[in-house]
Amino acid sequence: MEEVAKKRPIISARERGPGPARYALPPTVGYINHDFTKPSSPAYTIHSRVSTLLPLDSSPGPRYHIGDRVTRFGRMETPAYSILGRGRNAGTKGELFHTPGPGAYSPERAPPLNAQRRPPSYTIGGRTRYRPVDAVPPPNRYSLPNLLGCQVPNKPCSPSYSFSSRRKVGAPSEDLSMSPGPGKYNSTNPDIYRHRQPSFSMQKRTKRPNNSSAVPGPGAYSPEKFHVHLPRPPSFSMGIRHSEFVCPLVVDVAD
Repeated sequence: MEEVAKKRPIISARERGPGPARYALPPTVGYINHDFTKPSSPAYTIHSRVSTLLPLDSSPGPRYHIGDRVTRFGRMETPAYSILGRGRNAGTKGELFHTPGPGAYSPERAPPLNAQRRPPSYTIGGRTRYRPVDAVPPPNRYSLPNLLGCQVPNKPCSPSYSFSSRRKVGAPSEDLSMSPGPGKYNSTNPDIYRHRQPSFSMQKRTKRPNNSSAVPGPGAYSPEKFHVHLPRPPSFSMGIRHSEFVCPLVVDVAD
């Protein structure tokens, strides 16, 4: 009885074909090695002018510029003016016109015309030496009396008061009975008239510990690793990845 061949799955590691980068599609740009399954557009080239075959043309190209003010009826624009430089004097060659500027005129000094009236004008001159020295003091030498308080005899003033120190005799704060204050009394210890509560004190260590009595600290214990009386949660580990070509371990062989 012939044994039926079992179909085995295809293993990609056994395939030794080229990768996607080894394939190249024909280009669709240009006409050299163009893809014949795609339509191509006409191609043109631009080369230099051949002087031996074509006559030289010395006429300019379309580089004329017509202004926006020139129409088919002529030039349409408003009148324009320009400011020229200062001309020469007609009498003397090389001499400029000496026209005065606006600051050279003084219309306020012109005489009144057409029955115009001129306001009075005054000038302030310096003190002459013939004037006697005036002994009157200036305004800043005067000082007005102070109006605060009762020091001005010819001015009405409001009543003023002053604060004096506290008197020890006859004052409201004087304690005639000389009784002690609340801070002078001491409270009675409640252990005297009630049951005495137990009291404790903390003493120092009587002897110095030796090496044999070295007690481990809290960091030496691992309570999370103790699962005798507590339910233990499931734990998982992550192993390494094995190859699919590794032969599995066969323990029981069927005869």
